[in-house]
Amino acid sequence: MRKLNSLIYAWISNRYMHDCSNYNTLAVRKSCRSKVLCRKHFEKYNFPHAAGMIFVWPWQAHRFARKHGFPVVIKPNVSGYSRGSYFPISSMLELYKAIFWAKAWWPTTIIEKYLLGANYRVLVNRESLISVIQRYPPFVVGNGQHTVAELIDEENRIRASMQPAPTVYPIGKSSKIQMHLRKQGLDLLSIPDEGQHVQLFHRVALATGGIVEIIDQTQIPQVNKKFLTEVVRSFDANVLGIDVIFEHGIEVPHTDQECILVEVNSRPYIKMHHYPRYGKKEDFSQALEQLDALEIPDRDIF
Repeated sequence: MRKLNSLIYAWISNRYMHDCSNYNTLAVRKSCRSKVLCRKHFEKYNFPHAAGMIFVWPWQAHRFARKHGFPVVIKPNVSGYSRGSYFPISSMLELYKAIFWAKAWWPTTIIEKYLLGANYRVLVNRESLISVIQRYPPFVVGNGQHTVAELIDEENRIRASMQPAPTVYPIGKSSKIQMHLRKQGLDLLSIPDEGQHVQLFHRVALATGGIVEIIDQTQIPQVNKKFLTEVVRSFDANVLGIDVIFEHGIEVPHTDQECILVEVNSRPYIKMHHYPRYGKKEDFSQALEQLDALEIPDRDIF
């Protein structure tokens, strides 16, 4: 069974994670490999995280949603780049659809309460934060003159001039985006009002046109920095990409608001930090040079 698992993880790594960093030992990567293991680790160290459970059968998730209420998130126990993850889910119909697609990716599945707040990826080592980005689902802002389709085209022209590809993708006009618009009473030919924020999809994933904003670290309180570095040290990791949601934003102490760790990434995709749509691009090359200098003998073992 262990050999089979090793082969599966090696295939996932080669197929989906070839551009991801590799700065941690095999032991660390194993401890972060599944969302169930992360949940157990968060519980052990009393780190804030969402109520949730792993399940095989859909009725188990149905019962969880009835007990805890919506919104919730459904995600495969093992995945990357938000593949197979669906959030926020606000109804039983959405729940069952999400379960179907999540299980197409991995047989064991996680359901958790979802916190409506600001979603961050924090690249952090044992001592300090390297880079902090806030992530948004793709959106456009109306001007009272142009259609949603025209606003998407303009946004994509701006992105093309910034040359983020293939890290950050253009916003498409797929059936999924059109379906998301219909939920808001809109379509591609709708003309949003001046300043109207039009969300185009539910996920923050880059592949669907998600938006990245660099966060100024001078605005982050020390208590939050200490909390996030403690997470890295608890895993005995050299660096982690920590996915975390703050109800009122990372600029507010986590002790004064609801905050949940979503998951940790032992092989974080660092490239996304280099191509912000908003905020000033950072130079953290020195931190990466220090990571590159590490000797990790089992980095290529799965």
